[in-house]
Amino acid sequence: MAEDYRRWEKRVKGGAGPPLRTCGIAALCLLLAVSLGWLWLRGQGKGVQAPELSRFSSEAEFSDYLSRSQEWLEGYWGMGYPLKGTSLSPARILEEGAGGEGASRISETTVQVKGIDEPDLVKTDGRYLYFSGFRDTKVIRAFPPSELSVASTLGKSGELLLLENLLVLLSSDGITGYEVSDPSSPREAWEVELNSTLVSARLHRGKLYLVTSTPVESQTPLPLLPLRAGESELRVKATDIYRPPQPMPADSVYTALVLDPREGRVEKSLSFLGYSGSSVVYMSEGSLYLTYTYYPSPIRVYYDFLRERGLDLLPPETWGRIERLMGYELSDTAKLVELNLLLSSASLPQEELWGRWEEYVTGRMRELETTHLVKIALENFEIVAQAEVPGRPLNQFSLDEEGGYLRLATTVEPWMLGWGGKSANDVYVLDRGLKVVGSLRDLGVGEEIYAVRFLGNRGYVVTFRETDPLHVMDLSDPSDPKVVGELEMPGYSSYLHPISENLLLAIGRESWRVKVSLFDVSSPSSPAELDRLLLEEYWSEILDTHHAFLLDPDHGVFFLPSSGRGYVISYAGSDLEVVREVEEVTARRAVYLDDYLYVISEENLTVLDERTWETVNEIGL
Repeated sequence: MAEDYRRWEKRVKGGAGPPLRTCGIAALCLLLAVSLGWLWLRGQGKGVQAPELSRFSSEAEFSDYLSRSQEWLEGYWGMGYPLKGTSLSPARILEEGAGGEGASRISETTVQVKGIDEPDLVKTDGRYLYFSGFRDTKVIRAFPPSELSVASTLGKSGELLLLENLLVLLSSDGITGYEVSDPSSPREAWEVELNSTLVSARLHRGKLYLVTSTPVESQTPLPLLPLRAGESELRVKATDIYRPPQPMPADSVYTALVLDPREGRVEKSLSFLGYSGSSVVYMSEGSLYLTYTYYPSPIRVYYDFLRERGLDLLPPETWGRIERLMGYELSDTAKLVELNLLLSSASLPQEELWGRWEEYVTGRMRELETTHLVKIALENFEIVAQAEVPGRPLNQFSLDEEGGYLRLATTVEPWMLGWGGKSANDVYVLDRGLKVVGSLRDLGVGEEIYAVRFLGNRGYVVTFRETDPLHVMDLSDPSDPKVVGELEMPGYSSYLHPISENLLLAIGRESWRVKVSLFDVSSPSSPAELDRLLLEEYWSEILDTHHAFLLDPDHGVFFLPSSGRGYVISYAGSDLEVVREVEEVTARRAVYLDDYLYVISEENLTVLDERTWETVNEIGL
């Protein structure tokens, strides 16, 4: 809901550029100061190979770097408007090959990459369900439905991983492994204490991959201790931490690590400096990717603008004082205050200056917002490549690896620079060394990306401001990605899910109601909406996380949770139809075991027979 409101607020404010012109040049300085952070200002908007990361040489160098970065960040936050980035939500994990006595047809948590599991609130082994609610975690005897009952309760809540007879619970302050061979009496096997924030996790081939974030500033004592596993601590010295070669906003040290989930033991780790509000994590079969979105120094951007486009508008003595100001050993915040005073005292043609500014930003917007990528090879867990591309990704679905190539969708948004110009959306294709080999620019000009899905040699991007264009891309030639089809609809879609090779499902909102659309994409050049369903709901958790979505292809249905009920929706015959509603519950998740659908809320668990859609059992939680 908060994300939806943020997007609505952005659309309302998106046209605020022209009225701000009445505020003059002082307003422009302020907008730059509060909207931008630090970036490696490189290239002409083309994806380029970024300079190599290096480790800090000493604690003194680390402290000095953080001292300067802290000064920049305090200046921006002190003006009342935070740096904007792509927030990381806590990760969610899924069981790998869970089984046991019970159902032979068992649903799995919806994940991005098949075989790479993500954390979620519900896990099942085919006989028992493990559900972590707001207060605690319930172990539920689920199969057969006639034996439905709560077997035991764990006093912690969080997100879950189930690996054979091991249940891993990830909470805000730690990770706990429970031995559940006897589900009625779980036994704590190990515990990892977190002195950091868990920002992402994946389970792959029996190993747990984690990314944590530890807040840092110039006076933070070293070594860092992001976690404690039993009697051993993970210690991160300054000389262990990778740093960018040029200044950037930095308030956190990210630590990527491999953990043995059977023993709770850290096997490998590496750490790098970053900014807590602008990262996305994506994992493929062989690599872990982490992104940072950067913005340039506001004082430097404005100085360059005045030097290139404003000298004829400035009195010579004013320009001389500006040049002297740039040479002073002052913080960027102090320089912006002084620049504001200098320009306010000069008589400047405001409309002309604003017009030149908009042209300047339009021509350079892909330089003013870029994303840096770090690629970690899972085989040896080392950084093997890094790169930089324009714009910022929306979420993990903005990245996808296929045939050794990484595809990345980004939005470049001048709104963030303090004026009402048009945004742009791009797709970049990078090789194994993260060199850009192909690009596709300006999808949905004036809009921003709301949903992305890469499926083999095809890509689907939904952009939105007033309408909801679905762009279909042909990615079969990495050096020449193309848009081959487009379809516009009202409202927006924020999650895309393939039903089959030729059917694509989209879930979003229209007129403040949850919308479900079914598309025929058998002809990429002519995508068609086969059916649309508007629900009497204003929100679904699927709009926040793909883990809330459940597809049951055997019965031709999917489950959609909402704040007031749970919906079972059929797509048989390419028609969308609600076949059952579970009412008066705040549905969170659903799983299927054989031909039974288990609808789970904080209050109760309802079992439906998928052959008749009748309720066969129900218990309170």
